[in-house]
Amino acid sequence: MIRTRGLTKDFVVSRTETVHAVRGIDLDVAPGELVAVLGPNGAGKTTTMRMLTTLIRPTAGTATVAGAEITTDPAAVRRSIGYVGQGNGAGHVQRAADEIVAQGRIYGLDARTARRRADDLLDALDLRPLARRKVSDLSGGQRRRLDVALGLVHAPRLLFLDEPSTGLDPQTRANLWDHILRLRAERDMTIVLTTHYLDEADTMAERVVVVDHGRVIADDTADGLKRTLAGDRLVLEVAGDDGRPADVGSAAARLAELVARVPGARDVTVDRSAVSARVADAPATVPGVVVAASAAGITVATAQAIRPTLDDVFLALTGRSLRDEGAPPDSTGADPAADPTATDPQTRKDAA
Repeated sequence: MIRTRGLTKDFVVSRTETVHAVRGIDLDVAPGELVAVLGPNGAGKTTTMRMLTTLIRPTAGTATVAGAEITTDPAAVRRSIGYVGQGNGAGHVQRAADEIVAQGRIYGLDARTARRRADDLLDALDLRPLARRKVSDLSGGQRRRLDVALGLVHAPRLLFLDEPSTGLDPQTRANLWDHILRLRAERDMTIVLTTHYLDEADTMAERVVVVDHGRVIADDTADGLKRTLAGDRLVLEVAGDDGRPADVGSAAARLAELVARVPGARDVTVDRSAVSARVADAPATVPGVVVAASAAGITVATAQAIRPTLDDVFLALTGRSLRDEGAPPDSTGADPAADPTATDPQTRKDAA
């Protein structure tokens, strides 16, 4: 469904400065896959999405989307895709329901089908009470739900979701994903998602692609990335002979030596009475370590086997936490002035 080779985008900010937003991305997405793209703000995720949706032209490289080349046949690409960008795409003076119907008509639906699809989406995304209100009168979260409806109304073969649930409350997020996943199952829809909600990527995506500094630095299932790049965390708490700090510290140090002998153990640390380490399979490691500790006269008071998260993966790859990347939603890694689509509220309607 998507194939890119060496996809690159540079933004010329001034005569002396060029921002290399995307630096040669190779990516393959099979029909029916749900692929999550993770990375810090400025990593090039949104710029890549805008190239794949034909909103900006690549500086170099090639890409085919839904069987069409993005630079030579952008109209064919646009007929096959839905796009929910980070900016609001609805006209501010139009009524919410009318915008959904108009979007369906633009994509070639007859009036009856467009109205039926709009009614379904109004209910699914809890927009029914807002159907006759002007877009300018909607809150940020309400506009976000309307943007998602615009991207889904024509039931596209391929759906791009760029931070779709930003600003939504938990219940609306859950309703949104219920509808998206149901539509995906019904129509075998392919989805490419960027998100900072790691639970979305972890629980819904078959593959997770990690992008940093405009390059793909990891591509695997969520479980595969966590297993190979992060590993389980083993946390053991010891008790001293008399509970005295010196006894506890000595026991912890000796336990750390035992843990370090576990095949594949790394990052072994001691914090007062606690010993922590990364291991391949923490649940399977606990019994052997506890038995070895007991034989050495060390009492293990508690043992925890903690499964890694995607944030642990990102930390292992880049040295920083994805959860700490709290930049504004429109951050793309390029100066907005250099990318006219970055703040254009009509982007999706123009694409349609």
